[in-house]
Formats: sequence, C-alpha cells, structure tokens
Amino acid sequence: MRDLAVRDLVRRIGSATPPDRDRAVDALRALAILGVVLGHWLVTALVSDSGTVRGAGPLQHLPRLAPASWLFQTLAVFFLVGGHVGAKGYAAARARGTTYGRWLGARMARLFRPVAAFLLVWSVISGAMLVSGVGWDTVRTLVKLAVSPLWFLLVFAALTAATPLARRMHLLWPLVVVLYVDLVRFGFDGPARYGWINVAAGWLVPYCLGAAWARAGMPGRTTGWLLLAGGAAGTAGLVLWAGYPAAMVGVPGAAVSNLGPPTLAAVTFGLAQCGAALLLLGPLRRVLARPAAWAAVALVNLSAMTVFLWHQTAMMAVTATGLLAGAPLPGLHTEPDGPGWVLARLAWLPVFAVALLICWAAFRRWEQGRPRTGSTVVREGRPARSAAARRA
Repeated sequence: MRDLAVRDLVRRIGSATPPDRDRAVDALRALAILGVVLGHWLVTALVSDSGTVRGAGPLQHLPRLAPASWLFQTLAVFFLVGGHVGAKGYAAARARGTTYGRWLGARMARLFRPVAAFLLVWSVISGAMLVSGVGWDTVRTLVKLAVSPLWFLLVFAALTAATPLARRMHLLWPLVVVLYVDLVRFGFDGPARYGWINVAAGWLVPYCLGAAWARAGMPGRTTGWLLLAGGAAGTAGLVLWAGYPAAMVGVPGAAVSNLGPPTLAAVTFGLAQCGAALLLLGPLRRVLARPAAWAAVALVNLSAMTVFLWHQTAMMAVTATGLLAGAPLPGLHTEPDGPGWVLARLAWLPVFAVALLICWAAFRRWEQGRPRTGSTVVREGRPARSAAARRA
C-alpha cells in the first residue's frame, strides 16, 4: 500500500511539472540547502559544562579538517540560483504588466511567511526556558544558534529587491568592491567595520552571475571551467600566500573569518563553486529525467525554507533530549577536540534528520501556504493531481 502511495506521489509531481521547467536549477537549490544543513550539523557543537550549555566548534581543535568546510559551505550556489530565478521571474512579471512593487511583495511574502512562525515559536521557547529557571547564558547560546541563519535571509531579501539592478550589473563591479575593502582592511590595517560592506558586495557577485545566466541563456562548459579553475586558483593563492583562513566557515576564536563578513577568499571560492554548479547542469538534467529523482528534488524545494529555518532547532532538540541520559553523550555534549568526536557526530546525523523531519511536518504549511486550485507549479504548493486523477 505504501509503495502505491509513493508511486502516486511521484506521478502527481511529474504531471504537475511544466515541460519547460529546468529541473537542474531546482536540484542546485536543494543541494545548496542540504549542504548548509549538513555543514552546520558537523561544525556546531553544544557542550554541556557545569549546568550550562555553550557553543564550540571542531575546527578550533582540528584545523586539519578545514577542507571539509569546502564541501558544505554552499551559500554561493544558493545565491547563484537565487539570481537566476529572481531575474527570470522579474522579467516574466514585467512581460505580464506586473509592477515591481507587486512582484517584490509576492517574493517577500513567500520568503518571510515561514520566518514569522519560526520567530513566534522561538519567542515562546525562550520565555518558557527563562521561567523554568534555565540560565541566561544557556538561553542566549541557544537563541543565538537558532536565529543565526536569519542573517542569510536578510541578505537574500536585499539582493532580491535589487534584482532590477543586478540584471544590468556585471559581476566584476561588486568583485572589485570586495577586493578594495579587503585591501583596506588587511593591507592598510583599516577599520574592521569596513568589512561589512562585503556582506552585500560579496554575495552580489554570485547573484549577478545568476542574473547574467538568466539574461544570456545556458552558459557553455567553457564558462563553467573558467570559473572553477580561476576561482580555485585565486582561493588557493589567497590562502597560501595572502594569509586568508583555509576554513570557509566561521571558526570560534579565529582572528579572521571568511564568512563574518565575507572575504575575497570566500568570494573566489564561491566563484569556483558556481563554475562547478554550471558544469553539473547537464548531468543533473539527465538524472532528473527519472521521475523518482525529480520527485525527491521537488519535495525538498517545496520546503526549502522550512528545512533551512528549523535545522538548528532540530539539532538542539536532540541535544536537549540527550541530557536526560544523565551523562554527557559523545558527539552530542562533549568537547569537539578529536577524531572520536567527529565519528560520534556522524552517527548522530540520522537522529538530527529525524528531528528535522518532525519539524518539517509541523511547520511546512507555513511555507507552502494554501494550495492553489488546479495549480501546476510544483514549487508554489502541494503537487497537484493530474486532470485525469482529479476526475477519478
């Protein structure tokens, strides 16, 4: 019976997908989101220490694991896809006569509707913890970890609002800004606050690349290889000879972070990732011609924001439940200071995934909203039944 239900869902998703939809773009978005989730679960630790919970990171103690961050820091790919989809959507809205304000309002509503539910729930959780006697330091650590992904949404919202500008801007302009800011910060010992200019400029680089992709059409493999090779060479040079950190995520206690705010190394690394993503388009399209593979990607995209918002909460829920064991559990409450912790954390990943699945079941409707009657757009609501299925 379950197999029949799965096959019916796969068929419904396939029938609801427009023939001209580029499924590989959705696959890149899904891979980017899942990369961020796995990255956070692997580089974030909550250590139980004398009745309080504090944050820690394995890269503090195991700097040789920095190359692992190259696999899971996939934000540039998300901004690449965001620029591509945003530019195409804006062009289509203009062709229909939709004003910029109405287009942007619809985009922001889809983006922030699940955020409202997230903030409401965490307000209740925070108040309940304080009333029940949980220490302020612990509450602050947990809330900071839960809401930290929201910085990404604010940047993405700002770049979405700037889509008309990004469609006309060459990516070299924001890249030059990043270069100049880093030169002032690190070359001439300028104020560190100047680095926050790169929060917009740094992520505008892949966003503009995505907008250019939407404007010019399918990029050739030569473009992908140039971005991959050039970005990788630039990043290697900056790490090896310019003193940039090798880790592409924030490391607690480090003097310089490649993400807070983004550095030139983070941007060149992002360009390499974007090149790899463009090279994957062809293989992904072939794989996603299979109905089951496409159904999995479509379902992830339906709840991408829900997964992104709640993945840290899922990890914290498992960590809190584990405290009931009475003793710190390896890989969950212990200091991330050795290979043993890494192996134990890998074993906890399926448990985090189950907790995230529970969060998804509870909050996905806030993202998907009310299904549109007869809708054939997979990403806007639940997979619609085919006309034949509705008549049956």
